[in-house]
Amino acid sequence: MIVSKDADMHDLSLVFGNPPKVIWLRLGNCSTLQVESLLRRDFNAVKLFYEDGHLSLLALS
Repeated sequence: MIVSKDADMHDLSLVFGNPPKVIWLRLGNCSTLQVESLLRRDFNAVKLFYEDGHLSLLALS
């Protein structure tokens, strides 16, 4: 899995599918602590995304 704030990763994921799975963080300028908080808050969504073999992109904001 790749975690990125870069929209290009989103585009590549849609064109080529998985692997790799991409978690796209839709956050502006932010601290590492804010990124950590987002990932912890949405842990269940990340887990379900990881377990689903058909999904290639998860957008979090």
